[in-house]
Amino acid sequence: MANVSVYNMEGNEVGTIELNDAVFGVEVNGHLVHQAVVQQLANNRQGTQKAKTRSEVRGGGSKPWRQKGTGHARQGSTRSPQWTGGGVVFAPTPRDYTFKMNKKEKRAALKSALTSKVQNNNLVVVDELKFDEIKTKNMKAVLDNLKVTKALIVLDNNDVNVVKSASNLANVATASTSTINVYDILKYNTVVLTKAAVASIEEVYA
Repeated sequence: MANVSVYNMEGNEVGTIELNDAVFGVEVNGHLVHQAVVQQLANNRQGTQKAKTRSEVRGGGSKPWRQKGTGHARQGSTRSPQWTGGGVVFAPTPRDYTFKMNKKEKRAALKSALTSKVQNNNLVVVDELKFDEIKTKNMKAVLDNLKVTKALIVLDNNDVNVVKSASNLANVATASTSTINVYDILKYNTVVLTKAAVASIEEVYA
């Protein structure tokens, strides 16, 4: 099992924690990680783009000029794609981009993402994150103490003071242990976990 240092909000090391290999020490499956990211991005797409084909554009019912004798190329409709105001060739239509992954695949992808953070020393554990008030400056000071810039902060509960203190910081996001996903873990350089969050994740995924 991997041993990781535990820091307080002042950035001082206050101990170590042993991470469960069943969650933080698995064999990284790059294919499943990629598939999980693609799935999340695809499922977030609205799929509402639409353009009209020549059969849907209003007008163009009569032939613009006779077939022969004018010197022009023959034309059947002013709503053909080559005309201004005409239809679009192979126009996009509304569609559903979503696809499913098995639960076991999702869990394996999440474990792989967390393991990769541990292997690259991009996972930081803090003993706790608590603020008496909502203040962005307080969160900025904690991240500076931890020497972290672009970070995903994972909490075991939805602490309003912590969440709102981080909401105005660029390149910083918060998540609970029930909402973490592969895309966010990979998007941010560092994952910051509280000890309680580590315990919660191991309880669910081990």
